[in-house]
Amino acid sequence: MNLRYLIPFFDTSAQSWSLEARLLRWLTFLWLMVGLAALFSASYPVADADFGDGLYYFKRQILWILVGLVGFNLLVHSPLRYALGMAHWFVVLILGLIFATLVPGLGTTVNGATRWLALGPVPIQPSELMKPFLVLQSARLFGQWNRFSPTYRWSWLAIFAAILAGILLQPNLSTTALCGITLWLIAMAAGIPYAYLGGTALGGLLLATLSISIKEYQRRRVISFLNPWADPAQDGYQLIQSLLAVGSGGVWGTGFGLSQQKLFYLPIQYTDFIFAVFAEEFGFMGSLLLLLLLAIYGTLGLFVALKARKIVHQLVAIGAVILMVGQSLLNIGVATGALPTTGLPFPLFSYGGSSMIASLLAAGLLIRVARESSEAEVVSLPEQRLSARS
Repeated sequence: MNLRYLIPFFDTSAQSWSLEARLLRWLTFLWLMVGLAALFSASYPVADADFGDGLYYFKRQILWILVGLVGFNLLVHSPLRYALGMAHWFVVLILGLIFATLVPGLGTTVNGATRWLALGPVPIQPSELMKPFLVLQSARLFGQWNRFSPTYRWSWLAIFAAILAGILLQPNLSTTALCGITLWLIAMAAGIPYAYLGGTALGGLLLATLSISIKEYQRRRVISFLNPWADPAQDGYQLIQSLLAVGSGGVWGTGFGLSQQKLFYLPIQYTDFIFAVFAEEFGFMGSLLLLLLLAIYGTLGLFVALKARKIVHQLVAIGAVILMVGQSLLNIGVATGALPTTGLPFPLFSYGGSSMIASLLAAGLLIRVARESSEAEVVSLPEQRLSARS
């Protein structure tokens, strides 16, 4: 591969791509630039107060973007069969890292959850890195379901269950739910029998109910979501401050960089609640444009899935759309009070290296499917017998 392909803006090969692939590529870059601007604004005050450098989070995010873009371009320029062939190794490796976070002394605990591993000065979140590889392996399994033996199927279903259990034990109910929903939707799109899907959905619902019943802080979050003003100083504080930020934006917003709620009123404003800062600064119209971007991106992604010739490629595209657009809508739902408060990041917006890399890999998978869906298919022509000349 030509090394200049690893630098997006020097990659001239995109001119020969299909229209869908080119549009998705530029929409990804637009989404990334808007997210970077939102992070700059949301993180500057807290970075300046905590580290004496308002650009602390912004500069680190750029480094993660550069790392993620290398993976993005590798996927975009490599046949999808290579990624599908290696996905199971990454799934097993990252599953080991997920359980490593549960080992005392290895996992790093933040806000009561042990979701990170520290590789020297670099923290990684294995559950975030798992997402694109989970899409690849589940698309391969469910897309070729009838070709695999029962032993192979059940082995991978057990591995998927172990992934969800490991993430839930961290505890991280929101990421567990997202990964479970992604697996379920990919299986449904693949045509897995409804009896299996129904049983799995019921089991997942019971597991979520059990987790909420056992974990007091999860139960309090659900209750506070229903009525955050019942405890405005504790459990309802995050949501109330987020709603104040969204409502303060009005129609046109307060202006870029002029959010008041990010000034130590709204907690974790540069990760989970970054949309609230965006909505305050750009208002209803800016939020509407962002939703339009997500709608166009999702529509293009689903069009690519329908256009793909192979069922596995279709499922990869569907999974990538869920990770990019579906997760974004869940994050927005939390910030606006439509969903219980969770720790799901906003793809390409929220600060975090693991989330950024996973999002760029998911975008790269979608664009690669778009490229392969539009490549000319080689058709062997039947031999024609030439009549003997008289």
